[in-house]
Amino acid sequence: MQLNNARILLTGACGGLGQELAVQLAGAGAKLLLAGRERAKLATLTSTLGIGHSNMTADLTSPEGIAEAAGAAHEFGVNVLINNAGIGGFGLFDEQDWATVARILAINLEAPMRLTQAMLPALKAQPQAAIVNMGSTFGSLPFAGFAAYSAAKAGLRGFSQALRRELADSEVAVIHIAPRAINTSLNSDAVNALNRALKNNSDSPEAVARQVVNALSQGGGEHHFGFPEKLFAWLNGVAPAIIDRGLAGKLAVIKQHATAR
Repeated sequence: MQLNNARILLTGACGGLGQELAVQLAGAGAKLLLAGRERAKLATLTSTLGIGHSNMTADLTSPEGIAEAAGAAHEFGVNVLINNAGIGGFGLFDEQDWATVARILAINLEAPMRLTQAMLPALKAQPQAAIVNMGSTFGSLPFAGFAAYSAAKAGLRGFSQALRRELADSEVAVIHIAPRAINTSLNSDAVNALNRALKNNSDSPEAVARQVVNALSQGGGEHHFGFPEKLFAWLNGVAPAIIDRGLAGKLAVIKQHATAR
């Protein structure tokens, strides 16, 4: 897609990755409708981007918020939806209350599905359109301590694959992005400590945003970022028992950090 012709609804624009995506997409010529929950932060970011951009606040976990976002996107002439909003969810599953689990699923999986469905008629009417779903390596490499989060991201990957196949006879590209850990405030202190203990790799928001912008320019499909995480995700698909054994050796460390939150 030619980004200088793109009019993009970017959710989660207040977060570390969202702000960097906004800057890089605007720099590539796209016009942005920024969505998030922090009005002041959205206003500041919109002002920084310059003329032609807009913003809105909406609760994407409510039907009213979905309808409001879809309506604003229609008025803005959106032809690209980037489902970037998300939350983390580190913790042992049997110690998480259901309200926490439900929120992880609602924001990371249900909200992007509902917003996509609400916007599909308008996107299909565009000469060219795209849906970008921001997943995670954990969607292909489910990780101990992230059961609900991994389930949500695996669901988002499955949704992206199925929808891409469903829209194969249309002009709507469906792109699934699976980065490894990103250095943003989404990571709690416990997650950062775990990553240090396990020597897990992570990337800057700037680096991930560049990869997303390149993926959107190239077109549809799946994009996994980071080595060796990309290899381990593939291996989990063909020989999950190997990953089971590898993670079993790290389980004590994971539990130590999960219970020390």
